[in-house]
Amino acid sequence: MKWKEEGYPARLEERLPDDVVRCHLSPRNCKIRPGQHGFCMVRANRDGRLVSLNYGRSVHATEETIETEAVFHYEPGARILSMGNIGCMLNCDYCHNWKTSQARYVADKDVFYYTPEQVVDIARRHQIDVISWTYNDPVVWHEFVVETAKLAQEAGIVNLYKSAFFISPEAIEELIPVIDIFSISIKSIDPKYYRKITKGWLEPVLDGTEQVYRAGKHVEVSTLMVTDLSDNEKTAADVASFVLDRLGPEVPTHYVRFHPDYKMTDTIRTPIDRLEAARQVGLDMGLRHVYLGNVYDTESVNTRCYSCGQLQVTRYGLNARILGVTMAGLCTQCGADANIKRIPKGVRRPAVVQDLPADVKFDTATFDWYGDVRALHVQVRNDSAQEQQVYYRRNLSDTRSSEWSVLDLQPNESYRFIAAKSEAEEAGVAVAVPPNCTSSLHQVFDRAHFPTTEADSGSLNADVTPLPLFVPQR
Repeated sequence: MKWKEEGYPARLEERLPDDVVRCHLSPRNCKIRPGQHGFCMVRANRDGRLVSLNYGRSVHATEETIETEAVFHYEPGARILSMGNIGCMLNCDYCHNWKTSQARYVADKDVFYYTPEQVVDIARRHQIDVISWTYNDPVVWHEFVVETAKLAQEAGIVNLYKSAFFISPEAIEELIPVIDIFSISIKSIDPKYYRKITKGWLEPVLDGTEQVYRAGKHVEVSTLMVTDLSDNEKTAADVASFVLDRLGPEVPTHYVRFHPDYKMTDTIRTPIDRLEAARQVGLDMGLRHVYLGNVYDTESVNTRCYSCGQLQVTRYGLNARILGVTMAGLCTQCGADANIKRIPKGVRRPAVVQDLPADVKFDTATFDWYGDVRALHVQVRNDSAQEQQVYYRRNLSDTRSSEWSVLDLQPNESYRFIAAKSEAEEAGVAVAVPPNCTSSLHQVFDRAHFPTTEADSGSLNADVTPLPLFVPQR
């Protein structure tokens, strides 16, 4: 694997006799002999020094919305630049990023290379105010995250950290100065579940979540409700108890719908009624903001004022509209704290036009939503030596379409963004590229994930499991 050839000096190294090193990034504290790797497979011992093998190695940088990260209370609807790496400190049986989280399955063709400066430049040029460290898990990308997040912070960009948070207290202390939002996936409150399903252990996750909350950071908590395993009221109550006892009732809590994937495909998606019951448990116990994730067509994704009941934010899928929250984060009706943080610039959108330029011959691709495939990653590339503009819009019905959004591409720039269904009657999306530009559409199942499948490849089952399927190595 060529992406593993170069090592970058790693933080949190302890040097031991005989050129052995210990890595203090995660609670595993891996003891690594020369030439060997840690559990994550992307931190290694090279000549007696700890190195990172994934510094700047990434899946394609992708523009998405903040809702993809189970973050509902920080500038709803904000555009984010999602950055995901290679490797993970866990190995969850249902991982939907397994082809990148488990380094042995990574293909060189799927790896992109970025410098910290390039990441910040992409966000600035496309007027994106949040960089999200996400997908498989940013913990094992520690050096690149810390260094890039600091540059982003200096440029006035918000940093979001979406993680299962199996991480050491020392590493958390290095994150706190540069990360603004922590979206933490707590898989369960059952220690046996953690050991068996994630190959990690629970208490460091809970301790780390409390550590960032006590540091004054914006924290949201999510739990994947796995069908017939954790999609029950006891799981909901245990998670709610943790949030109430060790964090606070204002912390947004998300109960997330599961889809079969990786090693756990012999099952079905989480029944919606079980998710609704879980949400009610959290509300009854005193949580102020409880949501469902990976669901459509339900009131349970909207935000209402916990004090007066005013509708503050409406959501459909991965799209949000702010209706009743001031820039100071207060309810517009009663003035209560909505526990929503705002970005001073608000949500910045691309320019739009009514019609495509008449003097350019465009190649147009379309995709219609079906089953539970209600989002796409759209990848476009400018293969010319001049700046180009590509366009995309929503087909709202057979006779109605939105305006065309305009995307500026530098020479030889490849750009990827999400297009997610925004209303019940929306039919699909269209993308128009000029000569010397190309596009490809990649199906996304639920929240954004990697790997993705090109649209013309289809999905194994539009309501259950996306492609590609995991095939165990013998």
